[in-house]
Amino acid sequence: MATAIIGGLLREGTVLADGTAVTAADLIGSAKTEATRQAKATQFGIAVTADNREVAAVADVLVLAVKPQFFPEVTTEIRGAVNENTLVISIAAGLTLERIAALFGRDENTMRLIRCMPNTPALVNAGCTAVCPGTGATEDDEALCLALMESFGHAIVIPERLMDAASAVAGSSPAFVFMFIEALADGAVEAGMPRAQAYEFAAAAVAGSAQLVLETGRHPGDLKDMVCSPGGTTIEGVKALEQRGFRAAAMEAVGACVAKAKAL
Repeated sequence: MATAIIGGLLREGTVLADGTAVTAADLIGSAKTEATRQAKATQFGIAVTADNREVAAVADVLVLAVKPQFFPEVTTEIRGAVNENTLVISIAAGLTLERIAALFGRDENTMRLIRCMPNTPALVNAGCTAVCPGTGATEDDEALCLALMESFGHAIVIPERLMDAASAVAGSSPAFVFMFIEALADGAVEAGMPRAQAYEFAAAAVAGSAQLVLETGRHPGDLKDMVCSPGGTTIEGVKALEQRGFRAAAMEAVGACVAKAKAL
């Protein structure tokens, strides 16, 4: 996700409140391995370091692209280096604003903190990011965060009580969609289509269907009905999916993700 964020910022030339555009010279990143550091330095032309504290000390905006299980370790390492005026943006699933602030030894009501949940389509500039500003974040902080996250796709502000649901329906669901694309392609292969062509058809159909929902604003059920001719092939396929609990399985998958996020 750090790669997606950096790539989006530089690709889109994100403009900040003072009218300046983000450049590689404005960015510094840290990573655990030398291979990762050198790869990102070469790819983006940014400064890199092995020292998380160095990044924390100089950053005006600190993006913590850290997995939840490593978050306590990293915050313990850097909290003494983070300036109290630094805007901190977390993309760790399941960690509440209150808990993040506590890990920094700070008060959520005064810390400039925003919680975000981007997803992997950000890698191709088609991300969807949930944004939840903490009570200590200013309107300017929220606007800046939105500009950063919109550099690689959609960004939607939501209350924190919805973050676990957003994590599931946007953050985790690409895995479910990839499984659906694979299954569609398998069906086409069974019907005689070459596999590479089957993946292309399936992926393009899913991408186009999603775009149709977003651009028309119509209910997905209405769009589904448009495809289902009376007595036709599509309604037979819909029936087969319903007989096997397609929608219930999708709902249960989202519920499982939400439950796991709450347990982190």
